[in-house]
Amino acid sequence: MNRKTDFQIVVSSMAIATAVLIAPLTSYATEQGEQRREAREIKQDAREGAREAKAECKAGDEKSRAECRQEKRGTKQDAREEARDTKY
Repeated sequence: MNRKTDFQIVVSSMAIATAVLIAPLTSYATEQGEQRREAREIKQDAREGAREAKAECKAGDEKSRAECRQEKRGTKQDAREEARDTKY
C-alpha cells in the first residue's frame, strides 16, 4: 500500500468512529427536548387551571382575596414540582 491509501483508511476510520460516537448524543438531546416540552405543557396547563380556580374563588364569597391568591400559588407550585419530576 502507499501513503495515500493509508491516509484514506485512517480518515475513513476516524469518520466512522465519530459517527458512532455522535449518534447516541443526538438521540439523548432529542429525548431531553421532548421532556422539556412535556414539562412546559404541564406548567402551561396548570397556569390556566390556576387562573380559573382563582376566578371561581373570587366569584364565590367563601374566601378572601389573599386565600384565593395562596390557592393559585399552591396550584402553580404543584405543577412546577410535577414538571421537574417529568424533566429529571
